[in-house]
Amino acid sequence: MELVLKNVKKKDFPLLKSLAKSLGFEIVKEEKPYNPEFVKEILAASKEVREGKGIRMTMEELKELCK
Repeated sequence: MELVLKNVKKKDFPLLKSLAKSLGFEIVKEEKPYNPEFVKEILAASKEVREGKGIRMTMEELKELCK
């Protein structure tokens, strides 16, 4: 059986970890990294905005664009 704990507070993790260890459970921490291509696109877009290549829009323009 697999048990997943979410939203565990940092202060509670050592207690849960020691409890699991004393009961013979295995603790596996899974990292789910972002897609590297997605990260590359986001960083490039951020750089363009810093360089002034972004477009300023009012809320009305944005709402019109999303219709």
